[in-house]
Amino acid sequence: MPDPIERRAVGRIPLRVSRLGIGGGSLFSSIGDDAVAALVDHCWDRGLRHFDTAALYAGGVSETRFGTALADRPRDEHVLSTKAGRTTEDGQNRFDYTRDGILRSVERSLAKLKRDRLDIVFIHDVTPDLHGDAYDARFAEAMDGAYPALDELRRQGVVGAIGVGVGNWQVCQRFAGAGDFDCMMLAGGYTLLKQDSVAFLDDCVTRGISVLVAAPFNTGILATGAVEGARYHYKPATPEVMEQTRRIEAVCRRHEVKLPAAALQFPLRHPAVISVVVGHQSAAEVDRNLALLQHDIPEALWAELAAETAAA
Repeated sequence: MPDPIERRAVGRIPLRVSRLGIGGGSLFSSIGDDAVAALVDHCWDRGLRHFDTAALYAGGVSETRFGTALADRPRDEHVLSTKAGRTTEDGQNRFDYTRDGILRSVERSLAKLKRDRLDIVFIHDVTPDLHGDAYDARFAEAMDGAYPALDELRRQGVVGAIGVGVGNWQVCQRFAGAGDFDCMMLAGGYTLLKQDSVAFLDDCVTRGISVLVAAPFNTGILATGAVEGARYHYKPATPEVMEQTRRIEAVCRRHEVKLPAAALQFPLRHPAVISVVVGHQSAAEVDRNLALLQHDIPEALWAELAAETAAA
């Protein structure tokens, strides 16, 4: 079983993240300043040392709250990752992957996070789903603008590691072949329900690129099971996804393992994956996930799940 507070190296550099990362997305950002501070304190007391945010999250409030909550913590004892290139204004998406846009974003993040360097910066959400016919142009903009800007900051020591944060493994693979990246954050892209990214993960091992899997519950259904109203990638789960989940649940029941325990541990079984990043709203949720990660799961369950996936 994985040790959630064990720290794994990011790429080939001396930067290490805990196996369980604390996500600062919309759920985390909605609980209020005092609750955020208390939650970060609880995570710290439990030995967790990776905190993830983004310029996008809650209009920048997530970065501000993390900056305040971590301000007095030893700087070299934790890793803070953020993302640049996507924000919202007046409810509208704003994308800027140009050099100047990324440099401005990094400068704002440094101020909000109250520090003079960032551990990891991910280029955020360069995907066909968001950009449609403009995707190729946005990719070129990111590689011509965002990437060299972050690479320069990495050489200067202002940024420790650079990567790409998306939910599409094909996009990650395209970036991996186009630049020198340390890590990738793949949201919901390698889970019990979605395993077509294995070839990409294998390639990351060869390239020395670390992968952090966010949204290991696929935004709900792998935590709740196939219940009425279950959600998959922020939408109601389709009948096909519900049936696939029921089959996985049946395997878990036969081995007396809770579905969310298998969901959290599964991504970490691949050698490319160094961390699962999960959003939390309470100390109880943190403790629950710590327990799920430390639950002893027999190899027979993984073998049966692999056979189930192969037969699907």
